[in-house]
Amino acid sequence: MTETPIRTAGTKALEGIRVLDMTHVQSGPSATQLLAWLGADVVKLEAPTGDITRGQLRDLPDVDSLYFTMLNCNKRSITLNTKTERGKEILTELIRRSDVMVENFGPGAVDRMGFTWDRIQEINPRIVYASIKGFGEGPYTNFKAYEVVAQAMGGSMSTTGFEDGPPLATGAQIGDSGTGIHAVAGILAALLQRENTGRGQRVNVAMQHAVLNLCRVKLRDQQRLAHGPLAEYPNDDFGDEVPRSGNASGGGQPGWAVKCAPGGPNDYVYVIVQPVGWQPITELIGRPELAGDPEWATPEARLPKLNKMFQLIEEWSATLPKWEVLERLNAHNIPCGPILSTKEIVEDESLVANEMVVTVPHPERGEFVTVGSPLKLSDSPVDVATSPLLGEHNEEVYVGELGLGDEELRLLKSNGVI
Repeated sequence: MTETPIRTAGTKALEGIRVLDMTHVQSGPSATQLLAWLGADVVKLEAPTGDITRGQLRDLPDVDSLYFTMLNCNKRSITLNTKTERGKEILTELIRRSDVMVENFGPGAVDRMGFTWDRIQEINPRIVYASIKGFGEGPYTNFKAYEVVAQAMGGSMSTTGFEDGPPLATGAQIGDSGTGIHAVAGILAALLQRENTGRGQRVNVAMQHAVLNLCRVKLRDQQRLAHGPLAEYPNDDFGDEVPRSGNASGGGQPGWAVKCAPGGPNDYVYVIVQPVGWQPITELIGRPELAGDPEWATPEARLPKLNKMFQLIEEWSATLPKWEVLERLNAHNIPCGPILSTKEIVEDESLVANEMVVTVPHPERGEFVTVGSPLKLSDSPVDVATSPLLGEHNEEVYVGELGLGDEELRLLKSNGVI
């Protein structure tokens, strides 16, 4: 019986996996950054002008923006003009030596470069080729997609907001980074399947589809509407589609964000009222008689008056700071959480200790704060490294790995190929 080799210290989960990263902006870079954090060698291929986000939303002049640095950590950067004949030859060699290729250009862009899936398979039958697009095949295929467009068409916006207000976008980047995470899952599955088949495969992920997957429970409720109003929602009226319901949880346990003192924009605590939590809540809010009152004692009795229930809780919580509300509720094991502002999150010592808020040195910026890896593997810890400068690794890759000469590298640069 053959023993399974023990992974030696210092190796990473995806060590030895080479990723050709032809992505830009957010959906693709968020995926390849996760792959890099898992130990893959991610080579970001950029046009000689660079990823557009290097210069977008700059907070400091003449340096890479936070938009770029926070989505491209732990990668190497090379430049290549793939419209030139020599550029196509070099791209062919890069594809040949890669395990994974990821792109998020517009539909058909890579095909028009001359690199159809059939051609890519000829070059490297083992490659996993992942594409992120806005939409799947059909009437929307050629629509341009952005974060909030994906939210609009994936079910998120129609179900976010208050009943009497317009559809709202969520602050979470579920269209871009959410799709990136789905792409990572597909890539990892394809790499695992390759261990059995010896073949690579196509991985296609659409932003609309990824958002819809994250809105799964709203499609659950769309079907439940056929059998009557949704009792867990605080809405008074129901039509033939799932309504916007403010901060209601929409799940089996009702929840709401209640105001706290002193009444600032984020002085709120989100409270879930489980059946077992009702009695201690009534004591906290100074209304212990409601615990035994038939009009309030059971979840079924409370469902028709969720708005009134949370109003009673808010009359109590509004007199206390959110951290004190949190402490008192947690003392009774009542599910709750304070609304944390971005400033509070950046300064949260526990998030720093868990390496979710990470300070990274940068050769031009000095340093920047980024979000660390949410994937915590016991045998593959993540060390967040800075994002690369544009073309920083041209010589390392083209000369050191592809074997081009120093003189050719100089000519490639002078001729606009890199």
